[in-house]
Formats: sequence, C-alpha cells, structure tokens
Amino acid sequence: MTDLAVAPEVSSSPRWSVDEIKALFDLPFNDLLFRAQSAHRQHFDPNEVQVSTLLSIKTGGCSEDCGYCSQSARHETPVEREPLLSLDEVLAAARQAKEKGATRFCMGAAWRGPKQKDLLPVLDMIRAVRGLGLETCVTLGLLKDGQAEQLADAGLDYYNHNLDTAEEFYGQVISTHGYSDRLETLHRVRQAGMRVCSGGIIGMGETRAQRAILIAQLANLEPVPESVPINMLVQVEGTPLSGAPQLDTLEFVRTVAVARITMPTSLVRLSAGRGEMEDSLQALCFLAGANSIFYGEKLLTTGNPDTDADQDLLRRLGIRAMAA
Repeated sequence: MTDLAVAPEVSSSPRWSVDEIKALFDLPFNDLLFRAQSAHRQHFDPNEVQVSTLLSIKTGGCSEDCGYCSQSARHETPVEREPLLSLDEVLAAARQAKEKGATRFCMGAAWRGPKQKDLLPVLDMIRAVRGLGLETCVTLGLLKDGQAEQLADAGLDYYNHNLDTAEEFYGQVISTHGYSDRLETLHRVRQAGMRVCSGGIIGMGETRAQRAILIAQLANLEPVPESVPINMLVQVEGTPLSGAPQLDTLEFVRTVAVARITMPTSLVRLSAGRGEMEDSLQALCFLAGANSIFYGEKLLTTGNPDTDADQDLLRRLGIRAMAA
C-alpha cells in the first residue's frame, strides 16, 4: 500500500491505497459507473437525494489567500464585505429553505476562524435553526481549543471543513495556512462528537494522481466523513484561479464515482459548479453515486440552479428528496 501521512483523524491502517484509487480512476467509464452504482445501491435508495441549503451569514473580507475564493480580502473580486447577518435574517432564510424542501441548513462565514465574540451569535443561530426542525451545519474556518465543544453544546449536527485538494498541491492554492491545520480542525470536530462534512474542489489544475491522493485522504479519515462535497471549481474574476484550464466534465464524473466507491456510506454531495452543469451532466453524476445537493439560488457568493429548475430536473429523473 502507498503510505499516507498519519495525522489526527487519519487511519493508521488505510482502507484504500493511493495506487488502488488511481486504478479506479483508470477503469473504463462504464465499468467505473457500474461499480459506483453497485456500491450506492448497497447503502442508499438510488432514487433519493439529500437536500441542503447554504447561506452566507458573513460575506467577504477573509484574511486567507485561498486561490479559488471570491471572499478573500487579498483578491480584487466583485464581492463586497458585509457584516454578520442578524438572527432574524438567518431564521427567515431557514424557514424559506424548509418550505422549499431542504432538510439541512448550512451557514458559512468568511473567517480564518471565529473569534469568541463572533462565535456567540452563531451559537444562537444554530439553536434557533434546530428549533425549526432542520439539521444544522456551519463552516467557519479553523477552530481553536474549546470552540468545537461550544458548537456541539449548541446542538450543531455537522461541521464543514474541506481538505480542498491533495497535500502536495495544496501550497499552490493556499499559503496562509497549512494542510495540517485543516486536519487538526477535523480532529477537534470529531473529538467534540459532531459529524464531519469534508470534501474537495476539482479542476484547480491538479492532476488525476493528485485527485486520487485527495480521495485517499478523505476515505482514510477515521471515521469517514458522513458528508463529502465534490465541488467543481467556479472561476471568479479577480481570483488567482480565474482562467484556469477547464476540466473535462467526464473527469469530474469519474471523481464522483471514485468518491462513492471508496466512501460507500457517505452522502456524496454534488456541490459548487452545478450552476454551470447541463442537466445531462448532473444526471451522470447522480448515476455515479452523488446523492446530496445544495438547493437554492446561491452558494455563499456563487450561483446555483434555482429551486424550480432543480425540482424539474429531479422530477424528470424520478428522484425524490430524502425525508428528514
């Protein structure tokens, strides 16, 4: 087996080697999708998807330099810095999401990590959204000692913190914090007893081998993330990755399929980039094992298909929303 660096939350006995995952990527397309569908059907209803809605509760002005991100203060993008939303604004959005069929409400803030004064109102938001009967998820950046426990005490269901890409490619995308910082935050989340939402961004210039390394890192976390977002890079003018070569869309479908095979019990979310995808490409991703989507017109700051378009696509495919 190819060795993987052992860090907090990484299994010391990898379930999947990088070489095994490379071999999956290299399968003929039909064989790969057959394996992915087989794995999917063992653990899920193949005609159901989990529906989440994502709201930016604090937009812009982030101190980090993530090369894909429109919210970095270091990049000249169209995104304006905005203050933290009020509890009433968040609750209004959560109620609307529930009415549209979402079962999980995700809240994102553009911070390197929350200060204590920032965290306190977010804890109130979590409690209030849970009171509506929705699952809760937040993405707030890197967590410090004690913060994961506060989130857990407020009733948070999921913490999202993506690994983004392979460790060896990471420095070409982000320089203001390291890969180990992300793993440490995931460790804090697990230690506090919460579920993990962690995935990656595809199409940032990484190689197929580097995509395999990312999937291996995720699949060998202990335990495996319950939710795995697979994002297609959305190129935003003013970010360093604007103008990056476009990824072959079938390579994106392959990545979804490999994620499904290696993490068969996880929800694999077809996430950012869906607004640029043809219906036929989304259908292939569902066939490859994606069974979760973000629902709503915006993902933090980038576009997403509107709910009517999503409802129409799911109807045409005979796919139902999972019950809460």
